[in-house]
Amino acid sequence: MATILKRPIVTEKMTELQEKGQYAFEVDLSANKIAIARAVAKKFNVTVLDVRTVRVKGKTKSQMTRRGRFAGRTAEWKKAIVRLKEGEKIEFFQNV
Repeated sequence: MATILKRPIVTEKMTELQEKGQYAFEVDLSANKIAIARAVAKKFNVTVLDVRTVRVKGKTKSQMTRRGRFAGRTAEWKKAIVRLKEGEKIEFFQNV
């Protein structure tokens, strides 16, 4: 479980949550809330107050081609929303 945090989620909705001290990450499917909190605290040197997780189900996609219908699924993934201590921040774009 070396790679618990896969990537930060940067969307319009998550950018609004960052103003409240909440940050979203795509995490490993098998990671629990305690492991996620420890990984964020260690990587960004912040104090984590709580963690909320959501398992996002994969969608069924289909496409019509010359040879007929092609069906498949998108991957399942897990999202974690982390709330930090008042006044602490995580800088995703330090070079910008």
